[in-house]
Amino acid sequence: MLIPVEITPKAASEIKHILATKNIPEDYFLRVGVKGGGCGGMSYSLGFDKAKPEDQQFDVQGIPVLIEKKHYMFLMGMQIDFFEGDEARGFTFINPDIPKRHDL
Repeated sequence: MLIPVEITPKAASEIKHILATKNIPEDYFLRVGVKGGGCGGMSYSLGFDKAKPEDQQFDVQGIPVLIEKKHYMFLMGMQIDFFEGDEARGFTFINPDIPKRHDL
């Protein structure tokens, strides 16, 4: 089965740092999911969780990743990146199939 998400090297480094320093239990995975889908569109979620029977498991750059089967198609092609700026930092989801504003 194809791995639906890509994790950039910067995001992978940050996730591995969190796993190593934030007391995340060894039997937890990085959970990638979606929420919503109404007028505001989809929002994406990241967190750490134990595997459930409805999950698909992947290894992305050495990171154990869980995705619920029902979320798989909504995450296909998605890229997870990590942004670090002067006023904000955090993970971002990028869909390479949707043109960026400056690409229009």
